[in-house]
Amino acid sequence: MNKPKIVRPEESQPAHALWFDRKKYVTINFMVQKPKDVQVDIQTDKMILCCKNDTDDVYYNELYFYDKVQIYDSRERVYDRTINILLRKIKPDYAWPRLQKDPAKPSWISVDFDNWRDWEHEEDEGKEEYDRYVDVSEFVTSVVSCCPAELKQEVGGKKETLKGFNVKLQDTILFPEGGGQPDDHGLIGDVPVLRVTRQGPEAVHFVCSPLEVGQEVQVKVDWERRFDHMQQHSGQHLVTALTCEELGRQRSTIELDTPCVKPAQVQALEEAVNEKIRAHVPVIVQLLSIDDPAVEKVRSRGLPEDHAGPIRIIDIEGVDANMCCGTHVSNLSHLQVIKLLGTEKGKKNKTNLIFLAGNRVLKYAEKSYSTERSLVSLLKTGPDEHVEAVDKLQKSVKLLQKTNLSLLRDLAVLIAQNFKNNPQRGNFFSLHKKEGDNEFMNIIANEINTEETLVFLTVGEEKGPGLFLLAGPSGPVTDMGPRVLEMLQGKGAGKNGRFQGKANSLARRGEVEAFLQQHYKHHTSEEE
Repeated sequence: MNKPKIVRPEESQPAHALWFDRKKYVTINFMVQKPKDVQVDIQTDKMILCCKNDTDDVYYNELYFYDKVQIYDSRERVYDRTINILLRKIKPDYAWPRLQKDPAKPSWISVDFDNWRDWEHEEDEGKEEYDRYVDVSEFVTSVVSCCPAELKQEVGGKKETLKGFNVKLQDTILFPEGGGQPDDHGLIGDVPVLRVTRQGPEAVHFVCSPLEVGQEVQVKVDWERRFDHMQQHSGQHLVTALTCEELGRQRSTIELDTPCVKPAQVQALEEAVNEKIRAHVPVIVQLLSIDDPAVEKVRSRGLPEDHAGPIRIIDIEGVDANMCCGTHVSNLSHLQVIKLLGTEKGKKNKTNLIFLAGNRVLKYAEKSYSTERSLVSLLKTGPDEHVEAVDKLQKSVKLLQKTNLSLLRDLAVLIAQNFKNNPQRGNFFSLHKKEGDNEFMNIIANEINTEETLVFLTVGEEKGPGLFLLAGPSGPVTDMGPRVLEMLQGKGAGKNGRFQGKANSLARRGEVEAFLQQHYKHHTSEEE
């Protein structure tokens, strides 16, 4: 978003500045005691600083750079005695002999000799300095607008609509959803931000409490969530780029244009991506105009219809360049490690590659170890014997299930015969058994003459879910079946003298039994 123009105050003085050069960055420290009302405008070829100190002296600095800088990867930070500016060079590895464009050196600019050194043959590229600026987790800005809004989200598997407000800020450090990456969460003041979306060049923050327009607020990013997304997103770029070399073309969702991938290929790819991580490969952000010929040479899924401003290129040095608006690490070493978990069948003869990056690998390892220790305790075997032990258990369970089914069938026949041999049996039979299935109930019904007897059978937990069967003369079963279904809160259907289905609750089984006895007795008395 565009920053307000900084106007030179009528009475002001320049703040003294110390600067030093690095391979990719230029650092400037403006010496101001307890700075306040700080305004900084970093442009491609110049910067403006305006602020006050603890005695309300006004400072104004306007500086034209020796060479151009990348404004979106240049940062400022305010401290008790200094305002630190970090400028990212457009041309890395190009030394600046002076800070300003004009050879005439202003009196307020001095070289920071304590930090100045010959960097041409050094490995340190100023990454630590840059990281302090890039990992911005707090930011002060102002509220531009606040309008009532609704947010649809899923909580515990249920869709809910939250009433709240859409807030636009003068500027923000919270990333809106896009570029294949989820949005940031965080705080505006003490108000949680639940969603950040993009509307053209602007970010819209959904919050549950209103914010006053014009109010100055502090924005805080949920850094754990942000860094996790950075690792996964940069990891996806790296895996995608190297997969192109190893396995052929695929989309940025790591959907491979191949029906299958061999385990040896997955292993080789994993070794290749982790080799790049160990090599500390820089991840560079470039901003190009839309008509720049270089834009045609980078990987892209195309620009959104509402795109505005320069084209943002994420360049993994020597590996891949790709259009992307998402957040990324500044060096592949920040990914820590990438683990390829394997593949699964995708759509239309494609293969999905599954991977984890960074902290997710550590959490996965921690969870796997915890599971392993639990299995050691349960199976009484070491980790190497777990698969064999579970295989034996499964075979034993299958054998027991087969034996149990056989016994249940025999029991069903005996139950039916016992009823038929009872001279006082009557014309109604009811039974509930915790163990059993549809076959168990149907065997009992088949053994009993249901043309003369009404049979009501249930299996399952006494007051929980289960199965039911109502069998008997076609007329009464057809009449009473829907009512039984309603009382058991179930689903089912019936025909030819049988009505059966699933019951969500057998808690009212006693009521159903009384209802069936009463109505069937009334039905038989009418026939007589």
